[in-house]
Amino acid sequence: MVKIRLKRMGAKKTPFYRIVVADSRYPRDGRFIEQIGTYNPLTDPSTINVDNEKAAKWLAQGAQPTDTVKEILKISGAIK
Repeated sequence: MVKIRLKRMGAKKTPFYRIVVADSRYPRDGRFIEQIGTYNPLTDPSTINVDNEKAAKWLAQGAQPTDTVKEILKISGAIK
């Protein structure tokens, strides 16, 4: 099953996330198929950069977003 989820980057106590499309069997920070955006929760307000075309393409192909990513995609406009 293909999932759209967050991949944690950044140093200790300063998280930065990449929004990636990955097989659900891969580890959280491991291999992924494609990167479709970034999310930085430390800025005020949070910084979200998402390629909505790629996100819509993967959603149409049946990729399942995690709960957090679903909210991020709603904010960015990839999900109505």
